[in-house]
Amino acid sequence: MRGVGAGPAPSLGAQSVWLSACAWQTFAMATFEYRTVLPHRRNGVFDWFSRPGALVRLWPPFGGSVRSEPSDGIAIGSESVVGVGPPGWPGLAGAAAASLLPSQLRPELSWRARHTQLDPGHSFSDVMVTGPMSSWRHHHVFSDDPGGTIMRDMVDYELPAILNNRVFKRSVESELARIFAYRAQQLRADLDFHEATQAAPLTVAVTGASGLIGRQVCALLGGGGHRVIRMVRRPARNAAEISWDPDKGVLDPDDLAACDAVVHLAGHPIGGRFTARNREEIMGSRRRGTALVARTLAKIASDGRQRTLVSASAIGYYGAQPHEQERAVGKPICPLDEDVPSGSDFLAGVVRVWEEQCRPAAEAGVRVVNVRTGLVLSPAGGLLTRFLPLYLAGVGGPLGSGQWQSWIGIDDIASIHAFSVLNDGVEGAINAVAPEPVTAREFATTLGRVLHRPAAVPVPSIGPKLLLGSDGARELAEADQRVSAARLEGLGYGFRHRDLESQLRHVLGR
Repeated sequence: MRGVGAGPAPSLGAQSVWLSACAWQTFAMATFEYRTVLPHRRNGVFDWFSRPGALVRLWPPFGGSVRSEPSDGIAIGSESVVGVGPPGWPGLAGAAAASLLPSQLRPELSWRARHTQLDPGHSFSDVMVTGPMSSWRHHHVFSDDPGGTIMRDMVDYELPAILNNRVFKRSVESELARIFAYRAQQLRADLDFHEATQAAPLTVAVTGASGLIGRQVCALLGGGGHRVIRMVRRPARNAAEISWDPDKGVLDPDDLAACDAVVHLAGHPIGGRFTARNREEIMGSRRRGTALVARTLAKIASDGRQRTLVSASAIGYYGAQPHEQERAVGKPICPLDEDVPSGSDFLAGVVRVWEEQCRPAAEAGVRVVNVRTGLVLSPAGGLLTRFLPLYLAGVGGPLGSGQWQSWIGIDDIASIHAFSVLNDGVEGAINAVAPEPVTAREFATTLGRVLHRPAAVPVPSIGPKLLLGSDGARELAEADQRVSAARLEGLGYGFRHRDLESQLRHVLGR
């Protein structure tokens, strides 16, 4: 099986993407055009846009948030709502990097769009119904090319009168250039992924579907033509939802009978101080939820349908300090593969229990995959949301020095879950980390370089201890884990971003 994924992001040169911004201006009206060449057939590219999840996959994490996906795909009358920054806001703030602030710290305005034109296989359009612009029309045109498809994005927009000047137009055009460059790379990588997997359409249930990873997993699978059913902790509203209650042990086996796979991502967030209550929530939520899903799949396994359980896990399995002996005697740090024994601290115990709860499903013949996830990088949540404000303020720096940080990009972790669902050869534990881990100092230096900010001020050790407590700081902030991605690559997975700098530049629009 050949590698899955796009590999390194394509350049923005003449061979892949070219850009002309605001080529025509009359009074307050401006036109922005972006042209993308894709090595995929036109009908396949167009169909991707018509499927659930396209907006989530294309919307950059540095550009705002998707509040409501299109109500009816790209059909005329379909509406969606996103949150965006005020027009020209980065310029007002004095630095374009301000748009990289975590979503909870970013000012956002609501933008409602409606699809108004559709020529299947060839073009579709949407307009702004309400939002920060005076007007906006986005027209997508698809045409055949000897190497695949040419896609043209043409945006006619008008700024509010008070902002209609060269300074604000330049700011808006700069943001549009960042957004459309991101979209081009996302689209190409997703199309490459789906072409490489080419699995028959499956029905996949997902717990934790509204979370950082879950939302991207649902969107990626939907873009591949698979039916996604979200498992929710309230009464189901339609056929695209399943109601369950892991705390009460409620999950109707009949609801999973039509599913080919379950992606289990739900669990209490691992963060905050390791108080007795928080420890119980972290451990209990994973034990109850995973056991319920596994038992339910085991109950229906006798119907003869081959099913898969892809369950979240974590590299915390190896313990926070698995290299202590090597460091004590000055030996080189060997990457941790999936056969290394579990650690002995709290989080290692959590992950061990987490994975053990899948056993009933495995014993019943369900293919089980435990995705041991590293540090997930996205400005929409996780580690980067804590670091970005410090770096943008010019006071960022390393959290430690030589300890290893095994990271994974948000698009790769979503793809690894989808790859595990679609590839029958994946089973058991897999390390979901990028092939090139970095030290804490290397992480800080790279992030500073990408943001054009200093990265010399070390984070005082007292800071994490005040926030997380001594145990939490040791197991989270001070963790030293050099983890191997060799098994995953050996199974045929091709990483979108192998190195930290290319990952950061993509998700931060730099």
